[in-house]
Amino acid sequence: MNNHLKLALAQISPVWLDKMGTIAKIEDVIHNAAKEKAELLIFGEGILPGYPFWLAYTDGASWNLEVNKEIHAHYMRNAIQIEKGDLNTICDLAGKYKLSIYLGIIERAQDRGGHSLYCSLVYIDSKGEVKSVHRKLQPTYDERLTWAPGDGNGLKTHRLKQFTVGGLNCWENWMPLVRASMYGLGENLHIAVWPGSDHNTRDITRFIARESRSFVVSVSSLMEKKDIPDNIPHSGLLIDKMPEILANGGSCIAGPDGEWIMEPVVGKEGLIFQTIDFNRVYEERQNFDPSGHYSRPDVTKLILNRQRQSTIDLND
Repeated sequence: MNNHLKLALAQISPVWLDKMGTIAKIEDVIHNAAKEKAELLIFGEGILPGYPFWLAYTDGASWNLEVNKEIHAHYMRNAIQIEKGDLNTICDLAGKYKLSIYLGIIERAQDRGGHSLYCSLVYIDSKGEVKSVHRKLQPTYDERLTWAPGDGNGLKTHRLKQFTVGGLNCWENWMPLVRASMYGLGENLHIAVWPGSDHNTRDITRFIARESRSFVVSVSSLMEKKDIPDNIPHSGLLIDKMPEILANGGSCIAGPDGEWIMEPVVGKEGLIFQTIDFNRVYEERQNFDPSGHYSRPDVTKLILNRQRQSTIDLND
C-alpha cells in the first residue's frame, strides 16, 4: 500500500579507507536489500570509505605530524568524486531495483577545488538519480582536522510514496535550527546517520521523533580493530593504539509518538528490515505540528540559505 514503506537499515562495517572495496560491499548490500523488496536503503555516516577514527589515537591536533598527514593523503585518494562517476554503479543498481538510497560518503568536492574533504549524505532516488548531496555543516571536534564545513545546499526533502524524507549527519541532529529547517520543508521521515555506537543514537532518536511527530531512523556503522587493513599508512601504530571496538552500531527506529519501533541494535552486522505506516504521522500531528498549527511564524521565523558555497563564480 502507498502509505506503507519498507526500510532496510545497513548496519555494516566499511572496507576501511578503501573506496573500491567498500563500493563492492555496498553493491552486495543493495542486491540483498532488493531481494527483500526494500524501498529505502540507508547506510551510516561516511561509510564510503569510512570514518576517521585514527584522529583520536594519533595526537591528531599536534601540528605537522607525519603520521596524520600520510593517513590524510590516503583518505583523500579514497574519497568520492561524484562528478567523476564514483557513484555510477551504485546509482545504476538503485535504478535497476527501483530502490531509493541514503548513503554517507566522504566527498572530495570538485566545486571547492578538489583538495578538501566533506562528510556528505547523498540521496539517490528510485530512478538512480542523485537528488541531493548534503555536506555536513559542522564537523564535530576532531573531525575538523580532516573534514571541511559544508553548506545548506543539501538541506532538502524528497517525496517517497506518501512520505517526505530528509536526512542529517550525526551531531547535526542536535542543531535545533537545522532540525527546524527540515520540519519546515515538510519532513515526516527523518534519517539520522552516524559512524556508530548506541550512545549516540539511544536518546536523540526518540527525542527528534517526539519533537517532530515524525518517524526517525538512525543508521550506524560498525568498526572493530580487526577491520584495520594492513595497506594503510601506519596500520601497525593504529592497531597498537585503538580499542577493540570503535563503533558498535546502535541503529534504531522511533515512531511519531517518540516510542521505540526498534530499539538500538548493538554488535550485529547486516541488513535490518522494518515496514512503517504513514498514517501514524497524521495521528500524532493531531495534537502537535511544529511547523503547522503549533507554530507562530509571525513571532519566530527561520532563514535557510541553500546556496552552494564556492570561492569562485565563473562567467564564461
